[in-house]
Formats: sequence, C-alpha cells, structure tokens
Amino acid sequence: MIEVGNVLVNEDVISNDFVCNLNKCKGICCVEGDSGAPLLPRELDILKEIYPKVKPYMTEKGIEAIEQQGTHVVDMDGDLTTPCVDTNKECAYVMWENGMTKCAIEKAYEEGEVDWQKPISCHLYPIRTTHYPEFDVLHYDRWSICSDACTFGKELGVPVYKFLKGPLIREYGEAWYEELELAVNSDV
Repeated sequence: MIEVGNVLVNEDVISNDFVCNLNKCKGICCVEGDSGAPLLPRELDILKEIYPKVKPYMTEKGIEAIEQQGTHVVDMDGDLTTPCVDTNKECAYVMWENGMTKCAIEKAYEEGEVDWQKPISCHLYPIRTTHYPEFDVLHYDRWSICSDACTFGKELGVPVYKFLKGPLIREYGEAWYEELELAVNSDV
C-alpha cells in the first residue's frame, strides 16, 4: 500500500495497466453485475435534484425503474446503489448511443443540463473505494468483462492510476494526485 494523505492506495492500482476499450466491451460494466453502481450518501440528494434534467436522456425501462424504485436503492448487501432495470440488469441510468452504453447522467452533463458528471464509483472504475471513518482504501477491481481494457492498457503502457487521473483529481484534488505521482516515482 502507498499512503497519500488519508488514502491508502493498493499496489495493484499502480502496477496494473488499464484503458477502457469501449469498441470491444460496448460498456458492458453498466449492464452486468450484482446490483447498481455504488453510491455515497452525499450523492443521494444530487440524484434526486438532477433526475428531472437527466430523465429525457434515459430509456423507458430506466425511467420506469426510477419511478418504481426511486433515484437510489439499498441493495441486498445493505449498500446504497443506483437502481437496476429488471433485477440485476442494466443500471437505470443507462442509455444507448452508437451500440454502446452511456450514462444518461454523463450525457446530460456533457450537454450542460447538469453540473455533476456521474457517481464517483462509476467515474473511478476499475478502482473501488472502501471508506473508513478516518481514511479511504483504493482497490483495483478485477472483472473478467474488462479483460480487453487490461490488454489495451498494457499495449499503451497506462497504469490504472494514470488512466483514472481525472476521476482521482475529482475525488481527492490535484495536490493529492501530485503527491501520489511523487510516491509512485520514489518507489520505482
């Protein structure tokens, strides 16, 4: 583990390569899984507030799921998540664009309708965060559906933490990311 401020970064985040390859996977991570995307308590009010502006980008099934379940749910493990369409299928916020999944929240963000990009767990994927009262731990989540991203990342020589520079800065700040890079480079 590398300690950066109040965050412990698992070595796998540094030593593994990863670059999403949407041409191969078509964004299947937004469709497969045990439950929706993990949410933080601070994101719940944001989802409620932006839903009316995101709704026009959503599929009929996604809208129906939100109308029935709400903008967030508690999954079978007791965790806050986005709702799913048809029990454990695609995230309710998924839309389709050019044969690939896209987040309706992110689409609304790109078009200037909302000022929040998407849940941080989605933005940080394949990093998963375990939150403790005094620190966070960042883990690399290995999932077989992302094998093309691992191969592509290796071809390009891009480690997970570099691929996710933007989301890591969004969550922890520019100074934190610079400190992470210094720590990584001093370990080399």
